[in-house]
Amino acid sequence: MRQLALSDDILLQVEQPARYIGNEFNSVIKNKEDIAIRFAMCFPDVYEIGMSHLGIQILYSLLNSFEDTWCERVYSPWPDLDKIMRDRKIPLFALESQEPVKDFDFLGITIQYEMCYTNILQILDLSGIPLLSKDRTKKDPIVIGGGPCTYNPEPIADFFDLFYIGEGETRYRELLDLYREWKNSGEERIVFLQKASQIPGIYVPGFYEEVYNEDWTIKERKKLYDKAPDMIHKEIVKDISHVHYPDKQVVPFIKVTQDRVVLEIQRGCIRGCRFCQAGELYRPVREKDPDVLLENAKTLIKNTGHEEISLSSLSSSDYKKLPQLLEQLMEFCHENHVNISLPSLRIDAFSLDVMKHVQDIKKSSVTFAPEAGSQRMRNVINKGLTHEDILNGAIMAFRGGWTRVKLYFMLGLPFETDEDIAGIGELANDIAAAFFDEIPKEQRREPVQIVASTSFFVPKPFTAFQWARMNTKEEFIDKAYKTRAGIHAQLNQKRIKYIWHEADLSELEGVLARGDRRLNKAILKVYESGGIFDAWSEYYDNERWLKAFEECGIDYTFYTNRERPVDEILPWDFLDCGVSKEFLLREWENARKESVTPNCKVQCNHCGAAKYGCGICFDARF
Repeated sequence: MRQLALSDDILLQVEQPARYIGNEFNSVIKNKEDIAIRFAMCFPDVYEIGMSHLGIQILYSLLNSFEDTWCERVYSPWPDLDKIMRDRKIPLFALESQEPVKDFDFLGITIQYEMCYTNILQILDLSGIPLLSKDRTKKDPIVIGGGPCTYNPEPIADFFDLFYIGEGETRYRELLDLYREWKNSGEERIVFLQKASQIPGIYVPGFYEEVYNEDWTIKERKKLYDKAPDMIHKEIVKDISHVHYPDKQVVPFIKVTQDRVVLEIQRGCIRGCRFCQAGELYRPVREKDPDVLLENAKTLIKNTGHEEISLSSLSSSDYKKLPQLLEQLMEFCHENHVNISLPSLRIDAFSLDVMKHVQDIKKSSVTFAPEAGSQRMRNVINKGLTHEDILNGAIMAFRGGWTRVKLYFMLGLPFETDEDIAGIGELANDIAAAFFDEIPKEQRREPVQIVASTSFFVPKPFTAFQWARMNTKEEFIDKAYKTRAGIHAQLNQKRIKYIWHEADLSELEGVLARGDRRLNKAILKVYESGGIFDAWSEYYDNERWLKAFEECGIDYTFYTNRERPVDEILPWDFLDCGVSKEFLLREWENARKESVTPNCKVQCNHCGAAKYGCGICFDARF
């Protein structure tokens, strides 16, 4: 009989005890006697965040579809339970079986953002797994990382045995088969790692070391195992219409961030925004068949009881059969009293044709992402939007019944000027004015509100801006003040609300995003001094990080506050994300020239993704 890992008295002491008891609807319980491999799938953040991640749901379902494998879920205990577990020496456990993670064969950790790095160490520590890969024995689980942060895994390389580079559906069966063979062989742990390194997409960081110049740049990258590959190529699903997709998503007991059915309608993006890492990592664009999506929706609504469906992609407006899909979904949703939520849409594609399909949906707010206030800066980042596009899109939204518009911008972009910053307030004002100009007074159901939100730009690997200098914290704050002042100077300032993100977190994210292996010791020191949940402002301690950098002899500004020469060896140069370095260099120079590159539907820009032989690169004239 299944027994909870936490006693009733502990559950009564912690916030949201339902985070830790498992047994949710559609969670998978298997007989341990019938399986050969136990896989703990971890999202290193609180339950409500991790349960909302589609990638975990996909891999959880995929791995549990294998008869010989039982995949269970693990999330970071909130600080209240973290303390109790340490005080009472309770090992971290998986939700389904409530058994210790240390007893599993694999601990898979999805790494979605840099600020969760200390939580990865929390997971390992509470599990009783040595924090450093070199200290683990055959008795310890194989620790494997996946997700977007693995496209520069070097700052956390010491903590992982393996990294899976790319989309997870393609190679796990091969990896698990290799593990079963090794597990029964009596061979040492190093033998499994050596064999695993030969599987495409698998990176074993322990088989490499970095050598540095006196100026802190990388001199060379040495292999410690002769057969380790020189280049790791990402894995990609060529046909996403027929790849595994969960038919039963786990339904939580408590409200989570994304409490709805999620339909992934496509992977990749045609747009080529120069700041966007995801747009490069997931090339080429691959669309899912609308008939398959409709069947997915029907099955998932039936098997979950959710009352809302969300369409997931990087740019849903560019899904070529969106009107057809919405028409089919609306008919089904009306019959079953289910709502549809649309993700962020590009203003230039927010057509009346799409709007009419969602007229009857409850309207809260509509979100657009101009990213920059001026046309010059939108050209620099290759956003592909004009001032007229933005205003026309907002007017369409107003005519469709929305009165609250959220606008996302970035501050600190390369080649930014004060005029670009002033453009944020001017654009928000123009959109508010368009409401009053276009919507008759008798049709205004409620006051218009424009919410302008700015985040601080963080250069990421495998983007055209990977060589760019990042602003300092002080520069970011100064630009936020200028933005606020610009908004307050507008005629419609009372209709505009301004929000900006924390500068400290953005600066640290920039360090971790483009760092090298020397950061491992600083991350470890931060964790040892009490750092966890750094993504949460109430727990983030910037001084703790500054002290750790100082004690480790690390000048963190080396990773942020300089423009990198294009011939410098970058920590992630041994990875192939599908787009060539030559293409990224062309885009970096196009940004300097304020030159716009057409999107993939207009012309092929020879980024390199055509080598996969699928998606938009091979669609018949798009």
